[in-house]
Amino acid sequence: MNATRLVKKSTSPALDVLGPTIEFLSSPTEGAAYCVMRGTIPPGVCVPLHSHRDPESFLVLSGSVQVLAERDNGLQWLDAVEGDFIEIPGGARHAFRNTSGEPVVQLITTTSLLGRFFQEIGRSITSVPLPPPTPDDLERFARITTRYGYWLGSPEENAAAGITLPG
Repeated sequence: MNATRLVKKSTSPALDVLGPTIEFLSSPTEGAAYCVMRGTIPPGVCVPLHSHRDPESFLVLSGSVQVLAERDNGLQWLDAVEGDFIEIPGGARHAFRNTSGEPVVQLITTTSLLGRFFQEIGRSITSVPLPPPTPDDLERFARITTRYGYWLGSPEENAAAGITLPG
């Protein structure tokens, strides 16, 4: 039976994705047309340069964030604040960084495939703050990313964009 589902605020378990966290608002099950998540990027945290075939849309619910976006003249940092909408086409290189003193919270809509990727790479949040990712965590992340066919920028490519990678 198709039934309406209500997800109460803060009832979805959060997953740590190497700094940022996500909460699933819709399940990324096989056959689902899309996946909706609430994503939080803490102050000072970056989502490194990457790309995947999945389109993504972000509505900034609170805070401010910088998004590195492909433009006609190359990669460019764009400032997004509460109420702004960011649409990233599949295959586009992009990154995020929170240079503010407050967390940024975004409503994220993407494919169920990318949602399943997040389920696979995410760490359950068992303590706050979580310990930093270990070299094994980073190696696991890279291995799973490759299996999904996603691309990760090198340390040099991230540095050229103004992103310092951990470790």
